[in-house]
Amino acid sequence: MGPAVLTSSSGRLDLTLTAGALSLPWGTGSRYALGYNGSVPGPTLRVRPGDIMTVRLVNQLDEPTNLHTHGLHVSPEGSSDNIFVMVEPGQEHTYEYRIPADHPSGTFWYHPHHHGTVASQVFGGMAGAIIIDDVIDDALVATTERVVVLSDPKIGSDAGVLAATNAEKMQGREGDVILVNGILQPRIDARAGSVERWRIINASPSRYYRLTTSGAAMQQIASDQGRLAAPLAVSEIVLTPGQRAEVLVALERTGTVTLSTTDVSRGSMGMGGGGMGGGGMGGGMMGGNNSSNSSSSGGGLVDLLTVAVATADQANPVTPPTRLRTLPEAPASSVTNRRTLTLGQMSMGNSEFVIDGRSFEAGRVDESVTLGTTEEWTLRNQSMMDHPFHLHVWPFIVVDRSDATAVDPGWRDTVNVPAGQSVTIRIPFQDFAGTTVYHCHILDHEDLGMMGAVQVA
Repeated sequence: MGPAVLTSSSGRLDLTLTAGALSLPWGTGSRYALGYNGSVPGPTLRVRPGDIMTVRLVNQLDEPTNLHTHGLHVSPEGSSDNIFVMVEPGQEHTYEYRIPADHPSGTFWYHPHHHGTVASQVFGGMAGAIIIDDVIDDALVATTERVVVLSDPKIGSDAGVLAATNAEKMQGREGDVILVNGILQPRIDARAGSVERWRIINASPSRYYRLTTSGAAMQQIASDQGRLAAPLAVSEIVLTPGQRAEVLVALERTGTVTLSTTDVSRGSMGMGGGGMGGGGMGGGMMGGNNSSNSSSSGGGLVDLLTVAVATADQANPVTPPTRLRTLPEAPASSVTNRRTLTLGQMSMGNSEFVIDGRSFEAGRVDESVTLGTTEEWTLRNQSMMDHPFHLHVWPFIVVDRSDATAVDPGWRDTVNVPAGQSVTIRIPFQDFAGTTVYHCHILDHEDLGMMGAVQVA
């Protein structure tokens, strides 16, 4: 069910990612997509703390691109996670990522980040998983691990699927179907008594997922930035664009287990865009497949993948550990500075999203931070839509929500800021100096200006 896997050896992973247009099988025909190395999603990259990962990016697109390692705590400078690099059509660039020896294990991902084309390239399918393993992961080896990359492309036979109207960009585009690793509603065979471990990545440019299971319960073991302190029993998990979660699903009996999603209302610009609030913007299914998997705004349950559980063939079921990690601390006493960032839109009908009243401008530094300090940022959303806020390089914890709801567990790199609400995050700016960005991870909003630059020195 998953993409190809490239694994480090002797502390190194050296690979080539070739970005290009693809024609992929779809029903009785084909669909147009963008991908890496001829596949959607691209290969899964597996490394360990302390490894060096070298990626030669070859651009066979007809427009510029680059690469962002979403969630990795690595340098933003030089040829590391430097999103200011631009790789022109027909050109290539070699990135080198030095992963710290104390980097948390977890599920991360890579995707393009060239300002102005991010949404369309990710919408086309340019994404792939990065897995960092450590000794606790070694202890979980008896589980059946699966990478689950969620995407929602528009289905069509040519590059027109990458186009979006102004209204679609303002709302954040959503596609015709929801795919798991590029596949529509895959079916998995498993045995009773086994435990599934799913590494779930929301690689959609705009769609939120409210994930539930039927036939078995979920235990969340990790968020964006690695494992939680202990497994957390959950009835649902909401993933905004860019977020990840790792879950364990114990298959205790024969039958069927289904991973599903329901619509998440993320607000609307109120522009009369044809049912754009709430559930999505796309029409019905294309390609002659089951219409239960579509992005129409009906609010219904959409099945994503099914596990067919057969009779057990093992006598000793897997017992996951009860403790997973001692979480790093960032106490309030460590905070030396506080800032407020306001997310908004210039005016109705103006295709520009802003932070603190300003649209992104290359070369401008919006926030200057001292290396080695810890700051609290209050993210205030004055728009009519939710915005998932993403900060590159430096992980954070959520410490307060203005609506008094529970704060998000674990360490994060992306957090949802609901319309009309505020969220406070605490960020230790440790280990790496340099300049990078923070932005809304509804990628059309990022392309339309909802991004700023932070310089740490």
